[in-house]
Amino acid sequence: MTLLQLMFDTLLGFSLLWLAWRALASPDLFRAIILFIAFGLLMALTWVRLDAPDVALAEASIGAGLTGALLLSALARLEAKNNTPIMTENTKSQTPLRLLLIILFLIVATGLAYAALTVPQNAPGLGGWVAENLEISGVNNPVTAVLLNFRAYDTLLEMSVLLLAMLGVWSLGGITKQHEPIPGPVLNMLSRLLIPLLIMAAGYLLWVGADAPGGAFQGGSVLGAAGVLLLLLGWRLGAGIAGLPLRIILASGLLIFISTGMILILLGRQFLEYPPSFSGA
Repeated sequence: MTLLQLMFDTLLGFSLLWLAWRALASPDLFRAIILFIAFGLLMALTWVRLDAPDVALAEASIGAGLTGALLLSALARLEAKNNTPIMTENTKSQTPLRLLLIILFLIVATGLAYAALTVPQNAPGLGGWVAENLEISGVNNPVTAVLLNFRAYDTLLEMSVLLLAMLGVWSLGGITKQHEPIPGPVLNMLSRLLIPLLIMAAGYLLWVGADAPGGAFQGGSVLGAAGVLLLLLGWRLGAGIAGLPLRIILASGLLIFISTGMILILLGRQFLEYPPSFSGA
């Protein structure tokens, strides 16, 4: 590492700490959200510096873009409901709670630092094993190979948790209908151009993930961002789709995943053990 790279990484690290602290300590929620978005962008750059472009793509799309848009939308609804800017209270009664949180964060940080410093320097890890079996994984990107061949159970559980979360939201009795502002002609035109590009970018990330940084997670994040943008612009599903058809579509993803694993068992393989010739597909 050169001196210039060391100085850049040092400045990047201190900038992350400063942005994180300011986002947590800012009494203005709007400023805190902007600082959070800036933190996400710098964190994506940090992952690039750590040679993890796949994680950087996910951080930029979710940590900065998607989450930032949701936070801004939530803040706008809060201000509209209260008819006054939302400000966090800064009273002396919060001092003990802040001290307690600082102590807890220091304990967690100390534990993480100890775990990182005690990792053996010559730990082999799974990198060599993945490289040796990359040809039969169905893809050329080692990150995607790990997701396809080692994290099928994890993906199945993630889909289950998301479906249960959706059912939990629906079980609360629905969402109060909000008055959605009509987007102006400029925003309407930009959305008509941007949303198709986001959909194409999502498909490209899914396709390119077999050989380069990208994949289903990053593509899904961009596609989700397009959906959030549509919702923020006032777009809603039609009454014929938002009822039973939507519920069937949401449940079918998990059912197809489980059915595929069961079919593989009937074919004499383990649950979610895909044949090498079909792993890429």
